[in-house]
Order: sequence, then C-alpha cells, then structure tokens
Amino acid sequence: MNIPFSPPYVDQDVINEVIDSLQSGWITTGPKVRDLELLCAQVTGAEKAVCINSWTSGAALVLKWLGIGPGDEVIVPAYTYSATALSVLHAGATPVMVDVLDDFTIDPGKIKAAITPRTKAVMAVDIAGWPCDYDAIKAAIATATAFTPTNEIQQKFGRPVLIADAAHSIGALYNNKHAALASDITIFSLHAVKNVTTAEGGVICLSLPAPFSNEEVYKWMKLNSLNGQTKDAFTKTQGGGWRYDIVSQGLKINLPDVCAAIGLAQLRKYPDLLLPERERVFLHYADFFSKKDWAIMPLYQDAKRKSSFHLFPIRIKGITESQRDSIIQHMTDAGVATNVHFIPMPMLTLFKELGYKMEDYPVAYRNYAAEISLPIYPQLTDEQCRYIEAQMEIAYNKVVHDQVV
Repeated sequence: MNIPFSPPYVDQDVINEVIDSLQSGWITTGPKVRDLELLCAQVTGAEKAVCINSWTSGAALVLKWLGIGPGDEVIVPAYTYSATALSVLHAGATPVMVDVLDDFTIDPGKIKAAITPRTKAVMAVDIAGWPCDYDAIKAAIATATAFTPTNEIQQKFGRPVLIADAAHSIGALYNNKHAALASDITIFSLHAVKNVTTAEGGVICLSLPAPFSNEEVYKWMKLNSLNGQTKDAFTKTQGGGWRYDIVSQGLKINLPDVCAAIGLAQLRKYPDLLLPERERVFLHYADFFSKKDWAIMPLYQDAKRKSSFHLFPIRIKGITESQRDSIIQHMTDAGVATNVHFIPMPMLTLFKELGYKMEDYPVAYRNYAAEISLPIYPQLTDEQCRYIEAQMEIAYNKVVHDQVV
C-alpha cells in the first residue's frame, strides 16, 4: 500500500470551477476572488475577508497596517512554522519567542512574562487545527499596563493586538463560535496541504472591535495588497476605466482568480462534507491509539474548543528524537508518508544565528522530539486508516522493543 501524506482534494467540481475561470478569459484577481472572500466571511462569521497569495504575505500586510516596525516586539511561540517569525522579521520588528504548553499551543503565562513596553502584538498559533486558549491569552495581554502605542491604530487598540496564526484551523470552534472570531485578526493559510486550498494562498479575517470600521480596513488591505493602486486590473478593463493612481507604498500579494476557483469549489463543500470526513479519519485514529499505553493522544475537543482536524500529531511516550526518526523511516518503508510538525524555530540555522537557544524552550523540544503527524484527509478510506494504525504499532514495537507485532 502507498499512502501519501496530504494530497489535495480535487473532484470534478474543483476542475469545473477552474475551467470556468480559464474559459472566462479572466484568470488574475477578479470575480472569483470576490466570491471567495464573501464565502470565507460567511463560513467563518467574520465581518470581512481579504484574500492574498499566502499566509506569510497576509501577516506582512497585517503588520504593515498596524505600523509595526524597527524597535517593536511581537510575541510568538517557539513551536511553529518559521513563517510566523519571518513575517515579524520582514516588518523589521523583533520576534520574542516563548515556550508552549503540552497541547502544542502558546503558553499564556509565558506571554504575560514576555510583555514589555515595546510589545505591539501577540501572534498565537493554532497547531494541527487545535485553537489556542484565547481567553487566557486575552487575560495575559490585558496586563500590559506599559503598552506604548506609536500610531493612531495602535492607540485605538490601547493594548498589544492579538493576531491568530490560524494556518491550520479553518473550521475550528471556540466557545461554540468559529475560532476566527476569538482574536482581533485571524489569518488562514490556503496552501496546497491545508484543509481548504487555492494551491497557494491565504485569507485575512477581520472582526475588529469598535471604533474600527471593518469595511474601511478591508478597503485599505485590498488597496495595499495590489501596490497601493486605486483600481485593480479587473476594474480597469470595465468601460474605459483605465486611469488609476498609486496612493501608498503597497505590496503585490493579490490572489489570482484561477487559484481562487479551487478554494471556492472546496469551501462550498467544506462544512458539510470535507470537514466531517477529516473528523472521521481523526476519530478512527483516536479510537485505535487511545487504547495504546505508549501513545499520547492529540486533543481535539474540550469545553471551549473543537479542532479543525488538520493534523493528527501523535506523540510516543518516552522516546528519543532518534527513535522517533526511526519510526518515521519504518513507516516510509511500509509505504506510509508521515511528517513532523514542527522543527522548533530555535533549532533552525537562521534563528540560532539570531541568538535563540533551544534550551530556553523545553516543552517545545519535548513535544517535537516525540511527535509524528499521520496522514489525514477526506480521501483516506477506513481500510487505509487501519493499515496506517497497524504499521505505526509495528514500527513502535520494532524500534522501542525490538520486536514485530
């Protein structure tokens, strides 16, 4: 059996939507991006949604709107993909890394201790589809009595801004609402391996508190996602409206229609088909591994939170990093592709050279060294799930106990 880790979901409806875009004669940003933004807002409950060409560029745009730059600090977890901190570095600001909890999410207590007068934002990361404890994070942020705003937008917040790196968590719930509503600004990834994809892409969800106008912020972000140009290409083609102006130093990070078409077809089916199918696979694994005393189960639901089932990050009790790697190799040899989410940032060359030290983040390392991400996607059959489970148990016993089940 050969089981890939995360193939995209491409059915006839996705193909038809892309063909429609190609045959329309319009493939860059236009009506399908507009429709995807409206559907994203509808599905998440956000006031407005802004599509961009990646999560990373979306974070860059948000930090630009907030006026975050040199001398500022943004608190991030050490356990996340590098894009979280890279977006802060691209803004010229300093990522302040803190450790995580046993459930992989950022530690609110560490956030509280890390806040300084230079802290302008906290970027919390939903790992594997599991939302952070946003109530606890907000309580930690509320302690920032020394908050020092440097522009009007920051002054309106009156505290560090809470940004959700929700790359994994479209469809997750927090307090019985979409988790996108739990922070000031939420950014989803629509990358090829995500629950909903546009091949490459992302979406910023806006549900800003008063006195902000989500409509006005949406307009600013649309303008500044396209070079600060007052008319996009689609508008310029309509009825002689060729004349435009450049009114700000914007970015070029717009999402094309031909990509948005993929996401449109998927998102229409996401709440009622694709998300429940991911949950089916997750619960299949959960039923099997919860009976194994060597397995540490990922959380997927509690009194406040429900996962989007993006990953199944199982951990193995008492193993070393090298044993984990050996288990992964045995799975590969058995035809099962797995992954690790993530290599903590302080272990990566760039961040080591910037002075971050892995020993400062013991929980992040402990989680990483024992973690293996199993395949989880709607196309997986129950038979394939059973094969994955069996091969995982065989690999564990061979590596840890030198025996085969």
